[in-house]
Amino acid sequence: MYLQRLSILNYKNIVETDVTFSPKINCFIGRNGMGKTNLLDAVYYLSFCKSYLNPIDNQLINYDADFFMLQGWYERNDKEEMVCCGVKRRQKKQFKRNKQDYERLSDHIGLLPLVIISPADLQLILGGSEERRRFLDIIISQYDKEYLTQLMAYNVALRNRNALLKSEEMVADDVMEVYEIQMAQAADYIFACRIAFIEKFLPTFQRYYSQISANNESVELKYESHLQEGGLMAQLRASRQKDQIIGFTTRGVHKDDLGMFLESYPIKKAGSQGQNKTYFVAMKLAQFDLLKETSGLTPILLIDDVFDKLDAERVKRIVEIVSTEQFGQIFFTDTNREHLDEVLNEVSSEMKLFSVEKGNVIC
Repeated sequence: MYLQRLSILNYKNIVETDVTFSPKINCFIGRNGMGKTNLLDAVYYLSFCKSYLNPIDNQLINYDADFFMLQGWYERNDKEEMVCCGVKRRQKKQFKRNKQDYERLSDHIGLLPLVIISPADLQLILGGSEERRRFLDIIISQYDKEYLTQLMAYNVALRNRNALLKSEEMVADDVMEVYEIQMAQAADYIFACRIAFIEKFLPTFQRYYSQISANNESVELKYESHLQEGGLMAQLRASRQKDQIIGFTTRGVHKDDLGMFLESYPIKKAGSQGQNKTYFVAMKLAQFDLLKETSGLTPILLIDDVFDKLDAERVKRIVEIVSTEQFGQIFFTDTNREHLDEVLNEVSSEMKLFSVEKGNVIC
């Protein structure tokens, strides 16, 4: 699968562009703030119905416009797919596949598998547990539609329970229990999926980290969940009084986390900048492998300015990995043409180079 052509109107600082891509390697060169990352974010948006960097659609519209529109033409399983998205200020977004509206945006997730590697991924390590849960949810939702359904059901029930906990009126136990049952049922499925994912993901992640670090360091991921202590229903009942005092739900899969370790120490405290970057790059490459296996399609890979703070040998090994036949279409960004040429000088794949200047894309 690959993106043949992308048309953009009024997306962030990109007023208008229409670009045709190589099915293999595409490189965007330009100074910071010129629009390179915005191009990759537009590609991401067409896969996930949202921006990677900003959850508020209205803030993605160019300052001088009232709407943005993205259109992508893909080759997928030897067939052409056209995906279109339009967002107007203060209106609901419209998303279409081959000119047909989706009944639910969630039906689109997984159609166009994609992995992005970005400096923002450092938040997987340095950020709160919600960043790591988001990482799990994005991956699993692409290959398991029921997971996304259960996750949405869980979040609705959680919001309803929290609303009751904050209510100043007396709430009957049986009313609270309705939402707790819904949470517990959805949590069982979510927990099982996350456990299965980590078991499959961990060896691939460790292999990639070992390749990039030349076997010099060992890493570990440990899934942490309240459900490892037993069923959620009993925990919600036991914590109900405390939760009513503090006004929110303290137990559940919405508190899950991933422990991240380097040489048995939390990488958040022990990792250098280069080790942190190696860690999240290896996680994203493992994500790529898993999506490829589960979807039967080769995902698009976006690599946004991640080679800074990595030594030359680690950069070389990452490029060697993604240049193999296992990977398909790749988008690179960099601020320096000479640096990118040096990074990619041994890559024999078909390549297309673009210059980005103030939102304009020049081939």
